[in-house]
Amino acid sequence: MTRDAGRTDVGSSLALALGSAVLWGLAHLWVGRRLTGALLMGIELILALAATTAMLTAGPALLALAVQPVWLWAFALTALLVAGVTVSVTIRSYLLVRPKEASPAAQYLSAAAIGLLCALIVAPLVYTARLAYVSQTVVTSVFAESVTPIPVDDPWKDMERINILLIGADAAANRVGVRTDSMTVASVDTRTGDTVLFGLPRNLENVPMPPGPARDRFPYGFEGQPPYTPGMLNEVYQYAEDYPEMAPRLNKRQRGPALLKRTVGGILGLDVPYYAMVDMRGFTEIVDAMGGVRVRVKDPIVYGLRNEGRIEPGRRRLSGEEALWYGRSRTYSDDYVRMSRQKCLLNAVAKQADPVTVFKSFERLARAAVDAISTDIPRELLPDLVELSEKVKHSRIRSLQFVPPLIYSGAPDYNLIKREVAATLAAPPPAPRAALPAVPTGNRGKNAAGRAGTRAVVLDSACD
Repeated sequence: MTRDAGRTDVGSSLALALGSAVLWGLAHLWVGRRLTGALLMGIELILALAATTAMLTAGPALLALAVQPVWLWAFALTALLVAGVTVSVTIRSYLLVRPKEASPAAQYLSAAAIGLLCALIVAPLVYTARLAYVSQTVVTSVFAESVTPIPVDDPWKDMERINILLIGADAAANRVGVRTDSMTVASVDTRTGDTVLFGLPRNLENVPMPPGPARDRFPYGFEGQPPYTPGMLNEVYQYAEDYPEMAPRLNKRQRGPALLKRTVGGILGLDVPYYAMVDMRGFTEIVDAMGGVRVRVKDPIVYGLRNEGRIEPGRRRLSGEEALWYGRSRTYSDDYVRMSRQKCLLNAVAKQADPVTVFKSFERLARAAVDAISTDIPRELLPDLVELSEKVKHSRIRSLQFVPPLIYSGAPDYNLIKREVAATLAAPPPAPRAALPAVPTGNRGKNAAGRAGTRAVVLDSACD
């Protein structure tokens, strides 16, 4: 037997409609439609329980789904479907409980209130669907499909470590082409997440070239285009772009990364299958979208083409433009100090890109990422990289920079570089964060890494 809906006043009917928007089926139960009400309520509770369980227990797996276009489309469609069902239930609930003898004015006001309620329900769900769509656009725009099959069961099969070349590129308005002024190989243990960053200075000279057309042209090391260029490592990328025969059968914007990966891999004695490049000008947009980045400035930094600005020492929140110059400036310093600042800057950005910050500026960050980032990491590998990143979070990141006095860029000992890389990777990784003992102030950031000659530091400490 159903209740008499005519006895429900306007306030009560609106309250029941609102309650039904939160808990489907409430109004149906109120008017005696128990089966329909229980069914709607059960469906919503099951969906809510499934979503809550997934968020609490399936963190890495959920993130892995969030970088797959098919699942992103599924998230978007699910959000729209939930929005549609909730609106339908809300309207139907109001029709069941609305007063039968209400005045025209009360009916109009009630209808307006229900319309506003539906809009409030739809807005966050539609925005969620839009975020999923934007994420899908970023994934498909930045990451291409793999040209070779990737094992589904074990993508790291026969791969003890994965090595990715991280490039900071500076394509300034007063410069022809792209110069890769920051080059770091991230070597990650695929089982434990142990990570070592190998930093190479941009001004390495006589760089040995990989076998093939590049070595045929430069049998005694890279010489660039004398007298126009000095022949340094940061010119290799653009040289390959300008001379297609250096990387046959590859298209523009593929030749530079391909030759640079093989060149850097040869220097370090590592196989480097992938790269990720951030354009420094686009990097400013990413920092601004985050609302700035907090860093500790150790010494005053003069910035600008005409030295029109100055970043004072201390804890500072840098704008995108200031962050660009913090990582770029060499005034009163040198390439090696700049390399250290660049790594600290990237580390600070990674740490401060927390979920709240990302959510607040998601669309702006997404647009900046598409413009600033290029990579050949295949789309199919992203879920596994996301899961691997969780292991990296709980490990200590070491950094080995090939700078004086270990290496002199004008006359590098490339055999020594290979030996140092091998020794660092062979040394036991440092203890997890919680188990690390206190480090004496005079030796802060240092890590023997098994050899006195290895300049390995803990990245977090080096940036304090």
